[in-house]
Amino acid sequence: VWVFLVMRVLPGPLLLVNTSVLRFLTDKMLHSAEHDIETPYGMLHVVIRGAPKGNKPAILTYHDVGLNHKLCFNTFFHNEDMQEITKHFVVCHVDAPGQHIGAPQMPQGYQYPTMDQLAGMLPSVVQHFGFKSIVGIGVGAGAYILAKFALIFPDLVEGLVLLNIDPNGKGWIDWAATKLSGLTSTLPDTVLAHLFSQEELMSNTEVVQTYRQQINNTINQFNLQLFWNMYNSRRDLEMNRSGSVLNAKTLRCPVMLVVGDNAPAEEGVVGLCSTFMADSGGMPQITQPGKLTEAFKYFLQGMGYIAYMKDRRMSGGPVPSASMTRLVRSRTASLTSGGSVDGSRNRACTHSDSSEGVGQVSHTMEVSC
Repeated sequence: VWVFLVMRVLPGPLLLVNTSVLRFLTDKMLHSAEHDIETPYGMLHVVIRGAPKGNKPAILTYHDVGLNHKLCFNTFFHNEDMQEITKHFVVCHVDAPGQHIGAPQMPQGYQYPTMDQLAGMLPSVVQHFGFKSIVGIGVGAGAYILAKFALIFPDLVEGLVLLNIDPNGKGWIDWAATKLSGLTSTLPDTVLAHLFSQEELMSNTEVVQTYRQQINNTINQFNLQLFWNMYNSRRDLEMNRSGSVLNAKTLRCPVMLVVGDNAPAEEGVVGLCSTFMADSGGMPQITQPGKLTEAFKYFLQGMGYIAYMKDRRMSGGPVPSASMTRLVRSRTASLTSGGSVDGSRNRACTHSDSSEGVGQVSHTMEVSC
């Protein structure tokens, strides 16, 4: 009551200040909000950060199994250099059904969506927010889902950054090993073996301890088991490089593949040709967010969405343009090799801000493995 009286009797300037604060808070609520989106395969929890920027694609993230968007991406998106990038884009974080913090337990007998259906839920998100297209960032299971999404709906995807993707379904031996592990280990420990390298698990590093606690306390274990079972039932993506097979099924957008050294998914990712991140363990976005941000920055430059950015390590000088990416990478200890899935898409990049306009650019980052 006292605050209400003060606002009424004090002069106008204070009222204007409070109105500005109210407008700021309202803007933050509108541009940083949680949504539950109805899709053909059930509800999907989505968090939006920022507002659409002209004709630029949205950055859409999808987390790994055992995580949600906060556990998977907070460290990465809170990196100072990453925040410099994301202020130019709207960011859309997608949580798999039942995996977000505070999610109610799925009812008994609930049929969890297949990996194909999880990918099929994403067009509803794109349509709901009016995105023309997206640049996807996926980790593990999320990377698989985004790759599947790009294969089914190629016109909605401008580019993909796929971390620790395993494009192969589990064979009978792998399936049996997973079942045995489920009998001898708790679900969180089983999931941790998917997320982290054996070296990290053996050392029981601080980040492993933190994520064991988070998986136990913030994610509904029944819901997690459903997602884990469905991920382990996935089929091969069956992707081929363009021209390698007649009527090859291939991604038609620029792709950056990333894997941490000794990550559980290392063999599968390297088989696709990837960006190898040294000293990053099982989750590069957690342990080496700066290095991953640098690679993502070059990726966006190559697509023509960022002309240049200030680099704090170079006394405020501009980062070299996309044409110099390969030279810069050769001098960067964090990246020893990189790659992309071949594509033949010709899509013009349009920019709402003339200050960010870029000349002719290549839409595919061609870096030898």
